[in-house]
Amino acid sequence: MKYLITESKLDSIILQYLDNQDFIRFKNRESIYFVNSESDEYAQIRFDKDGRCYVSYDLYNEISMFFSLQDSDFDKVIVKWVENIIKMEVESIGVAPSSGYALVIPN
Repeated sequence: MKYLITESKLDSIILQYLDNQDFIRFKNRESIYFVNSESDEYAQIRFDKDGRCYVSYDLYNEISMFFSLQDSDFDKVIVKWVENIIKMEVESIGVAPSSGYALVIPN
């Protein structure tokens, strides 16, 4: 049986999916990091104070596969989720390899 899900309903489901990740958030002077655990070396999401946001390839791929979506279909949903959490505007979003420099958590 197939179900028809409207775009707004799908957006809501993806937002709930991100909420259920229970990311731990911490920040330094320049960035806010979203991690799965305090011992993580790499963030799943990083937001820089200049408005740039980076999402790990693994998280991006996980959402894409779970919801059978093209990447560009959920960029705006991730941006909306980050903006709601940090109460700041995201200017741009990009995907970074999980072990990429953009997602390294400083000591």
